[in-house]
Amino acid sequence: MHSSFVTAFGYEVETARDGVEALEKLGPQHDLVLLDAQMPNLDGFEVAVKVREQAGHGDLPIVMVSGLPKREDRLKAFTVGINDFILKPVDPDELKLRLRWLIELKRARDDLAVYQASLEEKVEQRTYELSEALEEVTLARSLTHDAHLDTIRRLTLAAEYKDKGTAEHITRTGLYSEAVGIAMGLPEEVTDLLPHAVPMHDVGKLGIPDYVLLKPGPLTPEEQATMREHPTIGARILTGSNSPEIQMGEIIALSHHERWDGNGYPNRIAGEAIPLEGRICAVVDFFDALTQNRPYRGAVSVEDTIEMIREASGAHFDPDVVRAFEAAHSDIMRIHREFPDSQGYDFPTLKEG
Repeated sequence: MHSSFVTAFGYEVETARDGVEALEKLGPQHDLVLLDAQMPNLDGFEVAVKVREQAGHGDLPIVMVSGLPKREDRLKAFTVGINDFILKPVDPDELKLRLRWLIELKRARDDLAVYQASLEEKVEQRTYELSEALEEVTLARSLTHDAHLDTIRRLTLAAEYKDKGTAEHITRTGLYSEAVGIAMGLPEEVTDLLPHAVPMHDVGKLGIPDYVLLKPGPLTPEEQATMREHPTIGARILTGSNSPEIQMGEIIALSHHERWDGNGYPNRIAGEAIPLEGRICAVVDFFDALTQNRPYRGAVSVEDTIEMIREASGAHFDPDVVRAFEAAHSDIMRIHREFPDSQGYDFPTLKEG
């Protein structure tokens, strides 16, 4: 009887002899389950429970028709997941309205689910596209940064080669400074910059005349004054950049010849008024300059150079930096061995200035 009602409402109907057969036939093509409270093998309540247990049928409308008017039966129906409850005898108009409302509600939910799935797919696609774009931007920034650092390195190389220095010198001083910074417990954002910034310390030598810079013998007082302009020239070359490496390089270029006791140049500042980066550069540059062969002298031994640094602690050098330099001894020696100068020299005279 119920099936004839539903067919008359314009719906397609599939019937089952009992609850077991109904569960076997139930599939994703069905929009609603209409069952009786009293059925053979499985009653309507048991069927409803098993429907809800099946994947994909959590929102499938279930309507129970029953001749049981008890309040506890209605409560039980809603407890097991039945959406609506119709008492016998069935009023066709009431049944039609309730079925239409429940089926329209299911279709609205289905449409919403499709829309949500489509939206999730679009979000996933947009997320993927944004991720790809971010990777491209990151790569571009990385390449730009690498090119930027390469330009800095070439600039510092130009200054070193003008003074008959070596590429290994700027590599060593940068790595030495990083090791000292780590030994001092400096933040990673500082120690990461030091290997790129410290090599710029002598870039101002590009502005020193060759007759002074390359003079094999002692410098006159006037020539010494000219040579001592290279920190200021270096700072001018590097000023005005928005690059953290060059900004630190500017600080180091200007301050690496200042002394802890205030007798350095160009500004004769003392103690902690000297930027820490400059104080670190002063120690590692002294160490590297003395322990490598140069056209005007042979290399000083590592042991003698370290002893000279100790003796100058508190006068020429910051005592804290000296202690950190000694604490980083194993790293310093590793760098010293890994980056030897690639050229040899004769040693006719000692150059001063």
